[in-house]
Amino acid sequence: MSERIVILGGGESGTGAALLAKAQGFDVFVSDMGPIKDKYKAELEQENIAYETGVHTEAKILNAAYIIKSPGIPDKAPVIKAAKAAGIPVIDEIEFAFQYTDAKIIAITGTNGKTTTTLLTYHLMKEAGVNVGLAGNVGKSMARQVATESFDWYVLEMSSFQLDGTKTFDPEIAVLLNITPDHLDRYEYTLQNYIDSKFQIVRKMKASQHFIYYADDAVIAAELKKRSIVPQQTPVSLKRDAAVPVYADGPTMHFKLKDAFQVAQSDTTLKGPHNLINTMAAVSSVYLAGVGLESIRKGLKTFKNAPHRLESVAVIRGVEFVNDSKATNVDSVVYGLGSYEKPLIWIAGGVDKGNDYSLIEEQVKKKVKVLICLGKDNEKLKQFFGKTVKRIEETQSVTELVHKALAMAEAGDVVLLSPACASFDLFKNYEDRGDQFRQAVLDLKKETEGISA
Repeated sequence: MSERIVILGGGESGTGAALLAKAQGFDVFVSDMGPIKDKYKAELEQENIAYETGVHTEAKILNAAYIIKSPGIPDKAPVIKAAKAAGIPVIDEIEFAFQYTDAKIIAITGTNGKTTTTLLTYHLMKEAGVNVGLAGNVGKSMARQVATESFDWYVLEMSSFQLDGTKTFDPEIAVLLNITPDHLDRYEYTLQNYIDSKFQIVRKMKASQHFIYYADDAVIAAELKKRSIVPQQTPVSLKRDAAVPVYADGPTMHFKLKDAFQVAQSDTTLKGPHNLINTMAAVSSVYLAGVGLESIRKGLKTFKNAPHRLESVAVIRGVEFVNDSKATNVDSVVYGLGSYEKPLIWIAGGVDKGNDYSLIEEQVKKKVKVLICLGKDNEKLKQFFGKTVKRIEETQSVTELVHKALAMAEAGDVVLLSPACASFDLFKNYEDRGDQFRQAVLDLKKETEGISA
C-alpha cells in the first residue's frame, strides 16, 4: 500500500505538490479551507487526486505519513497544531520538491528586493543558455516543474513562510538581501523569530556552497556574529571596503570573485541604490554558478523588471511618469525617492500601516515639490508633510490624479507613484492601483499627443 501524503492548500503550490506526489506513487489527498480555482480542480481530477474544499476533515488528514502545507497557512492553524500533536511531519512544497531533483539551486530571500533579484538572476542564467527554472514566490511551483520538466538549475524566490517548512534544503547559492520587521503577526511579534526564519536558508548548507549577503544590513551583521556559517561567504556592500569582495563605489559595482571586474549601473536597466544591492547579489550568484562575464554584461542590458517596481510608464511633455505601486511601506519609498535626483511630484496615500514618515522626511524636503494624496483618509500625510512640502493636493480618482500631476509639472520632473500605504481603501490590491495608474498615464499621453498634433 502506497504511503499517504496530505496537501493543505489547493493553489499553485499545493496543486504542484499534489502532481509531484502522484507522479512519485503516493496516495494523495488535497484539503483546502477555501475554494479551489477551477483550473486546479481540473488538474486534480485529471490525475484522479481526491480533494475537499471549505473544510479540513481531520479524519482524512491525520492519517498521513506527512503533510505538505501551503506557505500561507500559519503554524497556529488548528489543523497544523493537530498534525504536530499527532507527530506527523509538516513540510513546505519546496522542501518536498527538493527531495526529487538533482538540479542545483540559487535561493534568494530578504524582506525587500527578493522579486527583482530573483527575476534578474533567472534572466541572466537564461540569457546565458543555462537550462534553468524559476519558482518559489514567482512563476510556477517548483514541485510542478520537478514533476513535468527537467532543469539543471532553479532560481527560487523564498519567503520566510517557505523557509519555515524546510528541513534538508541546501541551495548551491543562497542570497540574503536584508531583514526589516515584517509579517510579525506570524512570528509572535518577536523579530528574532523572523530573523531565525530567514537564516533557515543557510542551516543545511555545505562548505563548498556560497552564501551571498548584504553586509551593511545591521540585523544581518549582528546575527552573523552570533552564528557559525558553514558555506563560503560573499558579502556585498554599498561602502568601498577592501575586505568586502563585492561593493559599489558610487554607481560603479566592483567584483573581486574568481576574477576582478566592474559593472556600471548605467549599463543595467535598474535605477537606484537599492538596485545596486540587488544587481550585485544577482551578478555574484550567476558568476559563481559559472556564467561568463560577457554573457552577464549582455543580459544586464536587456532585463525587464516585474511591473509596479519603479516602472517607467511614459514621458509626456518631458515629464516622466513612474509606477512604484509595490512600495506599500515607508522602507520601500526610501528606495523610490532615492532613485531620482530630478524634482518630484510624489503620489502617496492609502491605508496607513503605522508608518513612521520621519524616515523619509529629509528626502521629501530635498526632492518633492508637490505631494498628491491618493486615498480616502489623508490626514496623517497632510499633517506630517504640511510644513515640508509647499503644495499638497488630494484626489480619489486616478484620472484626475494624472491630469493634476501633468498640470503642476515642468519638463524634467518625475511624477512618482510610491504610496507608502496599502491600497485596499480604493483598489483591490497594489497591482490594481498600479494598473489603473499606468492606464491613466497612457490615456493621458494619447490625449496630449492628439491635442499637440
